[in-house]
Amino acid sequence: MKSIRGVYKVGRGPSSSHTIGPSRAASYLKQKYSEAEGFRVTLQGSLALTGKGHGTENAIVEELKPYPCTVSYDLETEKLHHPNTMIVEAYNENGIVTDTAVVESVGGGDVVIDGESIDTWDDVYPHSTWADISSYCEKEHIGLYDYVFRFEDENIEDFLRFIWDTMKDEITDGVHTDGILPGGLNVIRKAKRLWNSGNLDIGNPADFNRTVCAFAYAASEQNASNGIVVTAPTCGSCGVVPAVLFASQIAENYQDSDIVRALAVAGIIGNLIKTNASVSGAECGCQAEIGSACSMAAAAVAELEHLSLAQIESAAEIAMEHHLGLTCDPVAGLVQIPCIERNAVAATEALTAESLAKYLTSTQKISFDAVVKTMYETGLDLSHMYKETSMGGLAKLYIN
Repeated sequence: MKSIRGVYKVGRGPSSSHTIGPSRAASYLKQKYSEAEGFRVTLQGSLALTGKGHGTENAIVEELKPYPCTVSYDLETEKLHHPNTMIVEAYNENGIVTDTAVVESVGGGDVVIDGESIDTWDDVYPHSTWADISSYCEKEHIGLYDYVFRFEDENIEDFLRFIWDTMKDEITDGVHTDGILPGGLNVIRKAKRLWNSGNLDIGNPADFNRTVCAFAYAASEQNASNGIVVTAPTCGSCGVVPAVLFASQIAENYQDSDIVRALAVAGIIGNLIKTNASVSGAECGCQAEIGSACSMAAAAVAELEHLSLAQIESAAEIAMEHHLGLTCDPVAGLVQIPCIERNAVAATEALTAESLAKYLTSTQKISFDAVVKTMYETGLDLSHMYKETSMGGLAKLYIN
């Protein structure tokens, strides 16, 4: 299994698969085809259907500068190998195509070009299932964060501290910003309103809950405004993990070193989902994004509270189980409705999942590996109308 560095990427929102992925692909191909005079890009599948709302075209054109680039939208081609596909053609001074690449933005900002990943994350873990990881940890008498630090490179702690600093920045900026989100839906930013409504006593359960929601809104609104965020595991679900961890840190006086360990544990959970299923909304619906983020956050809090391996598994499993079947139906193709509110709800659900796991793990019947496999199969069975196409659900029925 690859490094957890692939789970946490820093980039501009609003979408890891529709913005960060295509931008990374454009950067890679600009260098590979440096002798070209220009590029033509054709977006297909979900990239074509929701690319305008996600800002896909702008991200590609900006990244390919100073080369001229035209972007077209193919709304007809079906039965793609991956629903987030784009065809990139490089042409010479006579307008003749000299090179063609098939790009798949497979989720979380990861990119596959002509069947090969452009990512250089090393295969560092000898295990790729929860069952094998937990068995190894029990045999070695180590915790899950020890497992991460044993197999990652020596700079992983510095990397996770950087990720944590970025997460705190996106929340801090978000709770101090008001106004209208871009895109035309005239969605009012709500994080500052939640954060400032009354004197918050974070030790009070109701105020703690509102703080968590404010932080989730803050990160998600920064994402929707093309701000810098961390994929955890995607841009669309970027508010869940940082909201839960930042609120918990304030309430319980956790040190940054505690949070780093929690992020390591969350990273393993996200990694297992990416390895055995998907974090792509276009491939498996919002269960793959928000459901995965909720699992990561629940496991992270369980680690903060020094719960056992079995309890961490139970927390992650409960969190995912109750997002099974969640559709991805962004209104107008924007990562705003229902995406932002879902981040807040999922953050509170992560805390509930951890609380249940603390007391009920001994009664658990479903393994984390089983629920990940279930999520993937459910996602593949979902109608394409509910997988980031804006053709069904709220996107279809919303009336401005």
